Parts: sequence; C-alpha cells; structure tokens
Amino acid sequence: MALSEKWIENGLQMLSEEFGEKKVRQAIDAVKTFQVEIPGWALGTFGGGRFGGYIYPGAARNIEEKLDDAAFINKLTGSTKRFATHMLWDFSIDGMVADYKIAEKVAKEAKQRGIELGAVNPTYFLTGSHMGSFTSPDRKTRRRYIEQTILAGKIAKDLCNSVVTLWFPDGSMYPGQIDLKRAYENLKSCLFESYSEIPKDVLILIEYKVFEPGTYSTTIPDWGTSFALAKSLGENAGVLVDLGHHHHGTNIEQIVAMIIAEDMKGGFHFNTRYAADDDHSVEPNPEMARIFYELVKGNVVVNKDKKKNWAYMIDQCGGRENRIMALLHSVDSLQVSLAKGVLVQTEKLSAYQDEDEIIIANRLFNNPIINADVRPIVAKARIEKNVPVDPVEAYIKSGYQKKIEAERCN
Repeated sequence: MALSEKWIENGLQMLSEEFGEKKVRQAIDAVKTFQVEIPGWALGTFGGGRFGGYIYPGAARNIEEKLDDAAFINKLTGSTKRFATHMLWDFSIDGMVADYKIAEKVAKEAKQRGIELGAVNPTYFLTGSHMGSFTSPDRKTRRRYIEQTILAGKIAKDLCNSVVTLWFPDGSMYPGQIDLKRAYENLKSCLFESYSEIPKDVLILIEYKVFEPGTYSTTIPDWGTSFALAKSLGENAGVLVDLGHHHHGTNIEQIVAMIIAEDMKGGFHFNTRYAADDDHSVEPNPEMARIFYELVKGNVVVNKDKKKNWAYMIDQCGGRENRIMALLHSVDSLQVSLAKGVLVQTEKLSAYQDEDEIIIANRLFNNPIINADVRPIVAKARIEKNVPVDPVEAYIKSGYQKKIEAERCN
C-alpha cells in the first residue's frame, strides 16, 4: 500500500472525527504493541509437495536459513520477534527423537539474529504415529511421545517463552476402526503423565480439530474437549484456537468470548480456510475483526500486564505462494483486524444493547468492523515503529528474494 503522508494524516483525521481521537490513538498504540509468532514450518520445504512437487523459490533448506528469513520478516514488521518451532523438525537429527543440545544451538542462533524462540510444538505426526501418538494402543509409542512432550516443556522453560502447544492427529477414518472411549482415555492419561513432569510455570495450550487426518473421528474434535482437558490438568493449561479447525459457520468469536468469560488461558493459531484445509494466509475479513474485538474487550491482547495476554501465533503453510511474502501479508492482516477491533465504541454499543436497539447496535458495531478503512492507523503505527509502511512492498524492493534464490537454488 503506497500511502502518502498526506493521505495518512487525512485518513487519521476522518477516523478521529467518526470514532474519536482517543480511540484512534488507542488503535495506533495497539498495533505498535502487538506481537505474533511466525511458524518455522512455513519457511522450509514442508507442505509444498502435498499435491505436487512445487517448492517456492529460495525456501530455507535448514534451521539456520529459516532463522535468517524470520529475522528479515521481523526487520520489516517489528512485530514478529518470536519464532515457533516443531520438535522433530527443528530439534532432531533423525525425526524420531528430539535433542536438547540442538535446541540450545537453535536458541543461540536465533539470539544472534535478534529474535527469540517462541512456542514449542511437540511433533506427534511423523514416523511411528500411524496408529496414533497419545492414543496409540502400543505403550512404547505412547511413552516415546510422552518423553518428547516432557522435553518440550523443559526446552520451553529454559530456552523459549514457556509455552508448549499440543496438536494431536490421533483419530480414525471409519466407524469401528478404534475404540473411541479408550482412545480418549489413553490421550488423557498421557496428558496427565506429561503435565506432571513439565515445569509448573510452563503454559500448555491444547489444540483441537474437527477432522483431518482422520475423517471419521478426531480425539480432540472441538474447543469443549480442549477446555475440559485443560480444566482437568490445572491452572497452567488452556485452549488453543485454530481458525481452520471448526465446522463451517462456527461462531468463533463466541467461543473466544466464552473462554475469556471462564477465565481460561488461551492462544491462537491464525490462518484462513475456505474449504477443508487451514494453511492459507490471514485475511482482514469481518470475522477476524470480530474476533479481535472480543480479544480487546476481554483484555487478553496488548494488555500492559503481559501475563494476562493470550499467546498469538500464525499457523500457515501454503503450497503455492511465496511464504515469506505470505507471512508478511498475514501480519498486515492481523494488524488491520486489531485496529478495527479497538475502534468499536464499546460504551455506545453497550447502551444500545441495554435499550434493545438491535439494528442500531449492529450498525454501530459494523462501522469499524466492516466499513472503516484503518490503513492510516496501521501506517501511522509502523512509521512510529520505524518500519516500512507496506512490508510486502518493502520485501519486493529489498532484493532479499533474489539473494536467497541465488544462494539456495542450486
């Protein structure tokens, strides 16, 4: 977005006239403060060959090159200082067992590039998991994954930001294939065994998914199951919401509101989906803005008390696009959505709600959520952070893509 200084100032003035200078300033500060982790798995060769052999030019070939790309993304945004890792991709040689010493090396390499390691993801879906990980009928398999999860907790505590995120591919393709109750009991038992050995100040976020790879059942199929498991584990567990992991039409912002109302810890994997996959880049659509409104109203995003903030991560890995550019686009979309959420005039809205002014409340709510052009707010925040106004355009002009293609495509 090639926005002139005059256009930005005029836009800010118009927004101030409609929503008030205080709201506009709050939105600018929120965008400046917001941080989101980028996924290490998006910066390599994973995913590109799921339905064909295409890998985007210049894709990182190793963890060092992933960290180079992540550092450059943070240079352009100032909002992605943390890098999320997967245990058996980033901290393992054989893809079977993770190694603490490798994690130490990766953390050191990240620090040298001016970034940090963020959430640690145990990897439950590689070799040996064809009959499940925590739900596997084989005790040795379950024990291997328990040990990996415990190690993830130690790495998270010692080297990262004390967040571990759990997603299990466990499930089934056909009725009768597995015992549904026994699978859930196995998973729950393994969770308790792992949780008991993980440092108590490490946050465990439990993800869910309605289906895939199992097409009949997934052992943690919805937010309620994640909520129940987190509640049973203890105060250092919470629910991880992934936008692509629901039935179509699910009111995700209502789920967010309920998790906040229950004072449950939470986190987000941001992405977009249209059909049955969730690997697409984030788009600044009304749903995303409504979600951010609930996060803002619930004081779990850009809260000055960082302990009250949820954990925010991007989880995408498209097969066709330039993934560095896609991640920059996602950060841009999240900042736009956050600005819209902040602009909602909550006091006026509350009054209309109390008076049962249904249409007026809806129109007031949609003024920022759908109708407002908040790009001047986002641009102003970036100017004040001394980063490019348009990170995607800056990437195109930077020459970085040509540089990595020359170095890596041989």
